[in-house]
Amino acid sequence: MKIEWFGHSCFRINGSLVIDPYKDGSVPGYSPLRLRADEVICTHEHADHSGRECVELSGRECLLNISKAESWHDDQKGALRGPNTVFIITDRDEKLVHLGDIGHFPDGELLSIISNADYLLIPVGGHYTIDAEMAVKICEAAQPKHIIPMHYRWENYGYPEIAELADFLEAIKTTTLADRVVVQDLARN
Repeated sequence: MKIEWFGHSCFRINGSLVIDPYKDGSVPGYSPLRLRADEVICTHEHADHSGRECVELSGRECLLNISKAESWHDDQKGALRGPNTVFIITDRDEKLVHLGDIGHFPDGELLSIISNADYLLIPVGGHYTIDAEMAVKICEAAQPKHIIPMHYRWENYGYPEIAELADFLEAIKTTTLADRVVVQDLARN
């Protein structure tokens, strides 16, 4: 799979599918998105994840298989921040899981669904999502082949109240998963 990161939690998969585009001005530091894809999906309706208008649709059919599982944006069954959708994307024999703004440890069924992914896109910044320590616990339980952290602060990018990527890298470095972490370079559009 070709995975392009456009900042925050926004990715384009195989040039065909955009997940969680942010609305203009919704995430400090990031330039407005102007992307093109066959399809766009959003894990929830907060402005930093629901900028559908920033993606021009090609009119072609998206050839990726997309399924979803419901989760929560917080550890109180959505009482604080509402629902969150986990997307499972498959292409041939590869499985990518985008956890959106998950805010809790996944239960047995959800953990089973996300386990053994080739790519696990996981928030690590805390405050609005799981934090670095919880992200590591989820990775240890789910055992993905590759871990792609997202939804964190770096330099002048991201919300000031969320943690930097370094916190997650520090938390995972003593585990057997440290060599599975893939830090995405910011794709230039």
